[in-house]
Amino acid sequence: MDKTDEAANGIAAGAALFAGESRFVHAAQSLAQLPPPGLPEIAFAGRSNVGKSSLVNALTGRRLLARVSNRPGRTQQLNFFATGERLMLVDMPGYGYAEAAKKVKADWQGLMFDYLRGRPGLRRVLLLLDARVEVKPADGAVMALLDQAAVSFQIVLTKCDDVKPPQFAAKRAEAERLARAHTAAHPDIIATSAETGAGIVALRAALAALALPLAATARH
Repeated sequence: MDKTDEAANGIAAGAALFAGESRFVHAAQSLAQLPPPGLPEIAFAGRSNVGKSSLVNALTGRRLLARVSNRPGRTQQLNFFATGERLMLVDMPGYGYAEAAKKVKADWQGLMFDYLRGRPGLRRVLLLLDARVEVKPADGAVMALLDQAAVSFQIVLTKCDDVKPPQFAAKRAEAERLARAHTAAHPDIIATSAETGAGIVALRAALAALALPLAATARH
């Protein structure tokens, strides 16, 4: 199979996965509230207001599946969404929001890090970086944590529709350098826009490769 056929098959698999029903199944504000491990999980991590919920909605084709807020730091729990009964998408609390109350920030960031370190079935973390702004120290700290915990992560650029071509090229090159510098990072960078749909097909294809196979779903 050549690369063109492989890419076409990946796109078809991604379309099939996200053509199935996507539904909210659980919310957790502590480790004790996490659902039992089941489907392979993909976690969406990033700074507050980076666009995690918007990206979940764009992937699933459901505009209101994940709540989107204009207030940074609003999401303070792990939200689980089952997709096609083959994959679990986990919308994580944002990190690095300076104005959040200290106790709340400690609670939800502690939950996030504990989840990343020890969750069975976590296949990959999508680390979202806003294409419009510089990489922050908090982003570097999370990448270092994922390296130490040997948790595979992939950088996904968000809000790429709002960046001019020269700035976008520089941001992509920076993301590629970051991926090369971290042992747990996947080498492929996916640039997306929840607003225009750019990159959504490619991201669906990447996630389909991590989902429960269709044959396994049929057996269940």
